[in-house]
Amino acid sequence: MNVERWAAERVFVYRHPVDMRKAIDGLAALVVLELDRNPADRCLYVFTNRKRDKIKLLIWHLNGYWMLYKRLEKQRFKWPDWFDGDSLALTDEQLDYLLDGYDLNGMRPHKAVSFGRAF
Repeated sequence: MNVERWAAERVFVYRHPVDMRKAIDGLAALVVLELDRNPADRCLYVFTNRKRDKIKLLIWHLNGYWMLYKRLEKQRFKWPDWFDGDSLALTDEQLDYLLDGYDLNGMRPHKAVSFGRAF
């Protein structure tokens, strides 16, 4: 399978806890109703439950959805806290860190600074 064919264009993390009984249609509805986005836009959508011990990923691939599910046995996912609205865009690297259990809150890059003139 060619991974490049289904790689996500962008990654969006949904801010609020989700009932993990939701399947593909329920998560796709959240993307439309809460994020005002098209769930078949080749972006990856990330959801978690209230306890942050379960995570679901939703992405469109060619002619259908993939839904990946991970359940932690003892630890919790460290949810980012720098949301601007109901979702947060992550890089692929940040998603990998989140799924591996890293706390992204302490790994934020410096904010960009721009100057009108040097001196």
